[in-house]
Amino acid sequence: MDYNAGFQISATGMAVEKLRLDITAANIANMHSAAADAGRVYQPLRVLQQAVPLSFSHEFGRLYAAAGGARVVAVEPQAVALRMVYEPGHPYADAKGFVAYPGVNHTAEMMNVNTALRAYEANVAAMNAAKAMATRALEIGGRQ
Repeated sequence: MDYNAGFQISATGMAVEKLRLDITAANIANMHSAAADAGRVYQPLRVLQQAVPLSFSHEFGRLYAAAGGARVVAVEPQAVALRMVYEPGHPYADAKGFVAYPGVNHTAEMMNVNTALRAYEANVAAMNAAKAMATRALEIGGRQ
């Protein structure tokens, strides 16, 4: 297997997980932001990702691997209900005294942070393992 394919697979995984972490941070940062109009309240986002399959081909009698990995399909708003909080003194309160806040689930967002971090760490470990194997192969080949 070509070591560059292994590096590229890990790199695509790390890029996807970094985007997931960025989107989750934006959701958490905006969970207490209100707007004068309920239609303009921040909508939590989510990352849709897809696996890119690893493919193999034969060229000149050798087996080559075309890198797979992960890719972002879309970043789309989540269809969640607004969180209505009774705050009659708030400048954005409606006639009944309720303020519309984004429907961000803090617990779910923190779980996204944890899973994105663990997946990123796993991709770093895989890249380091591929680097160590490539370095060891060069050391073995250089002794002759």
